[in-house]
Amino acid sequence: MEGITTSEELQVTAFEIILNSGNARTLIHEAFASMRKKDFETADQKLTGANDSILIAHQSQTKLLKEYAGGKKIEMEIIMVHAQDHLMTTMTLLEVAKEMEFLYQERT
Repeated sequence: MEGITTSEELQVTAFEIILNSGNARTLIHEAFASMRKKDFETADQKLTGANDSILIAHQSQTKLLKEYAGGKKIEMEIIMVHAQDHLMTTMTLLEVAKEMEFLYQERT
């Protein structure tokens, strides 16, 4: 078993997750604005960008999970709990946005 992931390493990973999921959330809200204007091409671009940002955040999360699965001890900190919450909420919001885009398009 390898050593303990340092607090600093964990915080960097948490902030990577928060940053990228925050970027995704901003793009999702911009997509909602485009949907209201019936600009579905822009909405699609925003949702694609949001998905890309979520994937980057998820890669940071996956790296940490792989280290844990490999036997590395990880001390959990509140910032990581916040980061995980932020990512999962944004992933859910993206799913809702995709469904709402479909509904907006049906109304036109």
